[in-house]
Amino acid sequence: MDKKVSKQKEFLLGLDVGGTKCAVVLGDRNLRVIDRLSFMTRPRRGLKRTLKDLFAAVDEVLGRNGLRKQDVYKAGISCGGPLDSRKGMILSPPNLPGWHKVPLVKLLQNKIGCSVRLENDGNACAVAEWKLGAGRGFQNIIFLTFGTGMGAGLILNGKLYRGTNDMAGEIGHIRLEKEGPLGYGKRGSLEGFCSGGGIARMARMKNTGFKTAKDVAEAALVGDATALGLIKNSADHLGQGLSVLIDLLNPQRIILGGIYYRNEKLFKPMVEKVVQKESLGLSRSACRVVPSGLGEQIGDVACLAVAVFEDEV
Repeated sequence: MDKKVSKQKEFLLGLDVGGTKCAVVLGDRNLRVIDRLSFMTRPRRGLKRTLKDLFAAVDEVLGRNGLRKQDVYKAGISCGGPLDSRKGMILSPPNLPGWHKVPLVKLLQNKIGCSVRLENDGNACAVAEWKLGAGRGFQNIIFLTFGTGMGAGLILNGKLYRGTNDMAGEIGHIRLEKEGPLGYGKRGSLEGFCSGGGIARMARMKNTGFKTAKDVAEAALVGDATALGLIKNSADHLGQGLSVLIDLLNPQRIILGGIYYRNEKLFKPMVEKVVQKESLGLSRSACRVVPSGLGEQIGDVACLAVAVFEDEV
């Protein structure tokens, strides 16, 4: 957007840092997205180059909206784990090779001078859906990213649950099969079967010719038998993973973003069949599995939510 925004006292800045793309988001206190700028991460270029691109995007978003650094009230960073939210440090996420002990909160604070918070992307998305999306009005919800990787955010008894050291909700690391596509450093893991990278690896393992999860989904939608087989394999394992979550945490809602949100028509019937078979009836009856209520905006709203809801989670 080139259009300048009218001056207000309090603008929020959000950084959505991912293995595939990064985005810088300008918003207001109501989490309304005013402007955004995204770019491909390409982590192989190295950490310094990516950070340079990230901070240049911050300057561009502020500049084209006629704002100064002093106009930013608070900032939030959403990034895949592992990370240390208390120290504001990113700790070697599998989707960001080379990002080892990166003090991103301190770096951004030094640049713009305001309060900055860091949160796991699954947690950030869970809070955003809880406050503004498909989790509104519920006390126990789970958000699953189902994007480049498979992470989760947990809202339990009306409070974000991070665990002892920010590692709660790493459902993608659970091994479901002895062998299978690699995900989160483990073959046969849920992330291996249920992520963009995992579906692409399954396609390559079977020499299908599909290069990406998007290729697979598009072919499945027009009835390609090979693509439908890959989707079924992913959906079956997703159903197993959801059943574990339903039995273990007894949530009211499980909300799925990313690939499930875009392809609910393909996944839903197969996932529901497995959940019906594998989960406990009483727990299942209390829970609905639904797509993200914030849709494609989830990442933008989530990084803003990290800044604004610090006192509530």
